[in-house]
Amino acid sequence: MEKEIPDQLTTLGHPQRLAVFRLLMRRFPDRVPAGELASALAIKASTMSTYLAALSRADLVTQERAGTSLLYSINMTTAQRMFGYLFNDCCRGRPELCMTHSTGTADMSDRKYQVLFICVGNSARSIFAESLLRRIAGDRFTVHSAGTRPGTQLNPFAVQVLKDKGHDISVLRSKDLSEFTGPDAPRFDFVFTVCNQAANEECPAMDGQPVSGHWGMPDPVKAEGSDAEKALAFQQAYGALKHRIEAFAALPLESLDRIALQGAVDDIGRIGPEVSA
Repeated sequence: MEKEIPDQLTTLGHPQRLAVFRLLMRRFPDRVPAGELASALAIKASTMSTYLAALSRADLVTQERAGTSLLYSINMTTAQRMFGYLFNDCCRGRPELCMTHSTGTADMSDRKYQVLFICVGNSARSIFAESLLRRIAGDRFTVHSAGTRPGTQLNPFAVQVLKDKGHDISVLRSKDLSEFTGPDAPRFDFVFTVCNQAANEECPAMDGQPVSGHWGMPDPVKAEGSDAEKALAFQQAYGALKHRIEAFAALPLESLDRIALQGAVDDIGRIGPEVSA
Protein backbone atom coordinates (compact mmCIF):
# COMPACT_ATOMS: atom_id res chain seq x y z
CA MET A 1 0.00 0.00 0.00
CA GLU A 2 2.90 2.35 0.73
CA LYS A 3 3.68 2.37 -3.01
CA GLU A 4 0.15 2.04 -4.36
CA ILE A 5 -1.25 5.17 -2.69
CA PRO A 6 1.43 7.59 -4.00
CA ASP A 7 1.06 6.09 -7.50
CA GLN A 8 -2.72 6.54 -7.35
CA LEU A 9 -2.44 10.10 -6.10
CA THR A 10 0.09 10.88 -8.82
CA THR A 11 -2.32 9.51 -11.42
CA LEU A 12 -5.13 11.69 -10.04
CA GLY A 13 -2.81 14.69 -9.93
CA HIS A 14 -3.48 15.30 -13.63
CA PRO A 15 -6.58 17.56 -13.92
CA GLN A 16 -8.23 15.67 -16.77
CA ARG A 17 -7.54 12.22 -15.32
CA LEU A 18 -9.07 13.52 -12.10
CA ALA A 19 -12.10 14.73 -14.10
CA VAL A 20 -12.56 11.22 -15.55
CA PHE A 21 -12.28 9.68 -12.09
CA ARG A 22 -14.83 12.15 -10.66
CA LEU A 23 -17.30 11.51 -13.48
CA LEU A 24 -17.07 7.76 -12.98
CA MET A 25 -17.59 8.26 -9.25
CA ARG A 26 -20.77 10.22 -9.99
CA ARG A 27 -21.92 7.47 -12.36
CA PHE A 28 -21.15 4.59 -9.97
CA PRO A 29 -22.27 1.79 -10.20
CA ASP A 30 -22.67 2.29 -13.97
CA ARG A 31 -20.27 0.90 -16.54
CA VAL A 32 -19.72 3.75 -18.98
CA PRO A 33 -18.49 3.53 -22.61
CA ALA A 34 -15.23 5.32 -23.29
CA GLY A 35 -16.92 7.32 -26.04
CA GLU A 36 -19.52 8.66 -23.64
CA LEU A 37 -16.82 9.72 -21.20
CA ALA A 38 -14.94 11.49 -24.00
CA SER A 39 -18.08 13.26 -25.17
CA ALA A 40 -19.15 14.33 -21.69
CA LEU A 41 -15.73 15.81 -20.89
CA ALA A 42 -14.96 17.13 -24.41
CA ILE A 43 -11.76 15.06 -24.60
CA LYS A 44 -10.49 13.48 -27.82
CA ALA A 45 -11.07 9.72 -27.99
CA SER A 46 -7.36 8.92 -28.30
CA THR A 47 -6.53 11.12 -25.31
CA MET A 48 -9.33 9.56 -23.28
CA SER A 49 -7.90 6.11 -24.01
CA THR A 50 -4.57 7.25 -22.61
CA TYR A 51 -6.20 8.60 -19.45
CA LEU A 52 -8.26 5.46 -18.93
CA ALA A 53 -5.17 3.28 -19.40
CA ALA A 54 -3.37 5.26 -16.69
CA LEU A 55 -6.34 4.97 -14.31
CA SER A 56 -6.54 1.24 -15.03
CA ARG A 57 -2.83 0.75 -14.30
CA ALA A 58 -3.38 2.48 -10.96
CA ASP A 59 -6.27 0.04 -10.33
CA LEU A 60 -8.67 2.98 -9.92
CA VAL A 61 -11.01 1.88 -12.72
CA THR A 62 -12.01 -1.47 -14.16
CA GLN A 63 -12.54 -2.30 -17.80
CA GLU A 64 -15.03 -4.71 -19.34
CA ARG A 65 -15.78 -5.50 -22.96
CA ALA A 66 -19.39 -5.61 -24.16
CA GLY A 67 -19.48 -6.47 -27.84
CA THR A 68 -17.26 -3.94 -29.61
CA SER A 69 -17.38 -1.43 -26.73
CA LEU A 70 -15.14 -1.05 -23.72
CA LEU A 71 -17.03 -0.13 -20.56
CA TYR A 72 -15.38 1.51 -17.56
CA SER A 73 -16.38 1.81 -13.92
CA ILE A 74 -14.80 2.84 -10.66
CA ASN A 75 -12.92 0.15 -8.75
CA MET A 76 -14.69 1.09 -5.54
CA THR A 77 -12.60 -1.27 -3.41
CA THR A 78 -9.42 0.54 -4.44
CA ALA A 79 -11.03 3.97 -4.12
CA GLN A 80 -12.28 3.20 -0.61
CA ARG A 81 -8.86 1.87 0.39
CA MET A 82 -7.18 5.03 -0.90
CA PHE A 83 -9.62 7.37 0.86
CA GLY A 84 -9.45 5.30 4.03
CA TYR A 85 -5.67 5.47 4.05
CA LEU A 86 -5.74 9.26 3.68
CA PHE A 87 -8.27 9.74 6.46
CA ASN A 88 -6.69 7.27 8.86
CA ASP A 89 -3.08 8.28 8.24
CA CYS A 90 -3.19 11.98 7.32
CA CYS A 91 -6.06 12.73 9.71
CA ARG A 92 -4.54 10.56 12.44
CA GLY A 93 -7.72 8.54 12.74
CA ARG A 94 -9.76 11.71 13.33
CA PRO A 95 -11.72 12.24 10.14
CA GLU A 96 -13.53 15.22 11.66
CA LEU A 97 -10.29 17.14 11.05
CA CYS A 98 -10.57 16.55 7.30
CA MET A 99 -14.30 16.24 6.68
CA THR A 100 -17.17 18.66 7.09
CA HIS A 101 -19.65 15.93 8.01
CA SER A 102 -19.58 12.83 10.15
CA THR A 103 -18.90 9.42 8.66
CA GLY A 104 -20.72 7.76 11.55
CA THR A 105 -24.41 7.53 12.13
CA ALA A 106 -26.41 9.58 9.64
CA ASP A 107 -28.89 12.03 11.11
CA MET A 108 -31.93 9.95 10.22
CA SER A 109 -34.12 10.73 13.19
CA ASP A 110 -37.88 10.41 13.19
CA ARG A 111 -38.74 13.25 10.84
CA LYS A 112 -39.65 13.94 7.23
CA TYR A 113 -36.68 13.53 4.93
CA GLN A 114 -36.02 15.93 2.07
CA VAL A 115 -35.45 14.22 -1.30
CA LEU A 116 -34.50 15.69 -4.69
CA PHE A 117 -34.58 13.84 -8.03
CA ILE A 118 -32.57 15.37 -10.87
CA CYS A 119 -32.53 14.81 -14.61
CA VAL A 120 -31.87 17.13 -17.53
CA GLY A 121 -35.33 18.11 -18.73
CA ASN A 122 -37.41 17.45 -15.59
CA SER A 123 -40.23 16.38 -17.88
CA ALA A 124 -40.51 12.61 -17.38
CA ARG A 125 -38.17 10.43 -15.30
CA SER A 126 -37.58 12.79 -12.38
CA ILE A 127 -41.27 13.71 -12.44
CA PHE A 128 -42.15 10.00 -12.29
CA ALA A 129 -39.78 9.53 -9.33
CA GLU A 130 -41.20 12.54 -7.50
CA SER A 131 -44.77 11.33 -7.99
CA LEU A 132 -44.00 7.74 -7.04
CA LEU A 133 -42.19 8.51 -3.79
CA ARG A 134 -44.86 11.00 -2.80
CA ARG A 135 -47.52 8.30 -3.27
CA ILE A 136 -45.60 5.36 -1.81
CA ALA A 137 -44.15 7.06 1.27
CA GLY A 138 -45.26 10.68 1.29
CA ASP A 139 -45.74 10.58 5.06
CA ARG A 140 -41.97 10.08 5.46
CA PHE A 141 -40.58 12.26 2.66
CA THR A 142 -40.90 15.75 1.26
CA VAL A 143 -40.16 15.20 -2.42
CA HIS A 144 -38.91 17.55 -5.13
CA SER A 145 -37.59 17.18 -8.67
CA ALA A 146 -35.63 19.49 -10.95
CA GLY A 147 -33.74 19.64 -14.22
CA THR A 148 -30.31 20.92 -15.16
CA ARG A 149 -31.80 22.29 -18.39
CA PRO A 150 -35.57 22.00 -17.99
CA GLY A 151 -38.16 22.79 -20.61
CA THR A 152 -41.27 24.83 -20.07
CA GLN A 153 -43.72 21.94 -19.74
CA LEU A 154 -43.98 18.30 -18.82
CA ASN A 155 -43.85 15.66 -21.53
CA PRO A 156 -47.43 14.84 -22.58
CA PHE A 157 -46.75 11.08 -22.64
CA ALA A 158 -45.43 11.28 -19.07
CA VAL A 159 -48.46 13.28 -17.99
CA GLN A 160 -50.78 10.67 -19.50
CA VAL A 161 -49.01 7.82 -17.68
CA LEU A 162 -49.37 9.66 -14.38
CA LYS A 163 -53.04 10.38 -15.04
CA ASP A 164 -53.66 6.72 -15.92
CA LYS A 165 -51.96 5.66 -12.66
CA GLY A 166 -54.12 8.03 -10.63
CA HIS A 167 -51.42 10.54 -9.60
CA ASP A 168 -52.25 14.14 -8.78
CA ILE A 169 -50.56 16.09 -11.59
CA SER A 170 -51.75 19.50 -10.36
CA VAL A 171 -48.72 19.73 -8.05
CA LEU A 172 -46.22 19.03 -10.83
CA ARG A 173 -44.24 21.46 -12.97
CA SER A 174 -40.88 21.59 -14.71
CA LYS A 175 -38.33 23.25 -12.41
CA ASP A 176 -34.75 24.45 -12.77
CA LEU A 177 -32.14 23.03 -10.39
CA SER A 178 -31.22 26.58 -9.40
CA GLU A 179 -34.46 26.73 -7.38
CA PHE A 180 -32.91 24.27 -4.94
CA THR A 181 -29.41 25.67 -4.54
CA GLY A 182 -29.98 29.10 -2.98
CA PRO A 183 -29.74 30.10 0.68
CA ASP A 184 -33.45 29.44 1.21
CA ALA A 185 -33.41 26.01 -0.44
CA PRO A 186 -34.24 22.89 1.59
CA ARG A 187 -31.37 20.96 3.16
CA PHE A 188 -31.66 17.66 1.36
CA ASP A 189 -31.12 14.30 2.96
CA PHE A 190 -31.05 12.48 -0.39
CA VAL A 191 -30.23 13.60 -3.94
CA PHE A 192 -30.67 11.20 -6.87
CA THR A 193 -29.83 11.57 -10.55
CA VAL A 194 -32.14 9.49 -12.72
CA CYS A 195 -30.50 10.10 -16.08
CA ASN A 196 -26.93 9.63 -17.22
CA GLN A 197 -26.58 13.06 -18.76
CA ALA A 198 -27.41 14.83 -15.49
CA ALA A 199 -24.95 12.61 -13.64
CA ASN A 200 -22.28 13.51 -16.20
CA GLU A 201 -22.68 17.19 -15.40
CA GLU A 202 -21.05 19.10 -12.57
CA CYS A 203 -24.10 19.79 -10.41
CA PRO A 204 -23.70 22.34 -7.62
CA ALA A 205 -22.89 20.96 -4.20
CA MET A 206 -25.85 20.71 -1.86
CA ASP A 207 -25.66 22.02 1.69
CA GLY A 208 -25.65 19.37 4.38
CA GLN A 209 -23.79 16.68 2.38
CA PRO A 210 -26.85 14.61 1.39
CA VAL A 211 -26.62 10.93 0.61
CA SER A 212 -26.49 10.77 -3.19
CA GLY A 213 -27.27 8.08 -5.70
CA HIS A 214 -27.28 7.56 -9.45
CA TRP A 215 -30.28 5.63 -10.74
CA GLY A 216 -29.83 6.24 -14.46
CA MET A 217 -32.08 4.72 -17.06
CA PRO A 218 -32.90 5.25 -20.77
CA ASP A 219 -34.75 8.43 -21.66
CA PRO A 220 -38.28 7.60 -22.85
CA VAL A 221 -38.46 11.02 -24.52
CA LYS A 222 -36.01 9.69 -27.11
CA ALA A 223 -38.22 6.72 -28.01
CA GLU A 224 -39.07 6.46 -31.70
CA GLY A 225 -41.90 4.83 -33.60
CA SER A 226 -45.65 5.06 -33.31
CA ASP A 227 -47.43 6.80 -30.46
CA ALA A 228 -48.16 3.37 -29.00
CA GLU A 229 -44.45 2.49 -29.04
CA LYS A 230 -43.55 5.81 -27.45
CA ALA A 231 -46.22 5.37 -24.78
CA LEU A 232 -44.79 1.92 -24.00
CA ALA A 233 -41.34 3.46 -23.39
CA PHE A 234 -42.84 5.81 -20.81
CA GLN A 235 -44.73 2.96 -19.16
CA GLN A 236 -41.48 0.99 -18.89
CA ALA A 237 -39.61 3.96 -17.39
CA TYR A 238 -42.39 4.44 -14.84
CA GLY A 239 -42.35 0.74 -13.91
CA ALA A 240 -38.57 0.59 -13.56
CA LEU A 241 -38.53 3.66 -11.32
CA LYS A 242 -41.40 2.26 -9.25
CA HIS A 243 -39.29 -0.83 -8.57
CA ARG A 244 -36.42 1.32 -7.25
CA ILE A 245 -38.61 3.73 -5.31
CA GLU A 246 -40.31 0.84 -3.51
CA ALA A 247 -36.89 -0.54 -2.53
CA PHE A 248 -35.79 2.87 -1.27
CA ALA A 249 -38.99 3.45 0.71
CA ALA A 250 -38.52 0.08 2.41
CA LEU A 251 -35.08 0.97 3.82
CA PRO A 252 -34.92 1.21 7.64
CA LEU A 253 -33.41 4.70 7.49
CA GLU A 254 -33.39 5.28 11.25
CA SER A 255 -31.24 2.20 11.91
CA LEU A 256 -28.60 2.63 9.17
CA ASP A 257 -25.39 4.60 9.57
CA ARG A 258 -24.26 6.77 6.68
CA ILE A 259 -21.92 4.19 5.17
CA ALA A 260 -24.55 1.44 5.22
CA LEU A 261 -27.16 3.84 3.85
CA GLN A 262 -24.92 4.91 0.98
CA GLY A 263 -24.27 1.26 0.18
CA ALA A 264 -27.99 0.51 0.15
CA VAL A 265 -28.67 3.44 -2.17
CA ASP A 266 -25.92 2.24 -4.53
CA ASP A 267 -27.36 -1.28 -4.49
CA ILE A 268 -30.75 0.09 -5.56
CA GLY A 269 -28.98 1.70 -8.52
CA ARG A 270 -27.97 -1.80 -9.62
CA ILE A 271 -31.55 -3.09 -9.70
CA GLY A 272 -32.20 -4.51 -13.16
CA PRO A 273 -34.72 -3.45 -15.75
CA GLU A 274 -37.60 -5.46 -14.31
CA VAL A 275 -40.69 -3.30 -14.24
CA SER A 276 -43.90 -3.30 -12.27
CA ALA A 277 -47.18 -1.73 -13.19
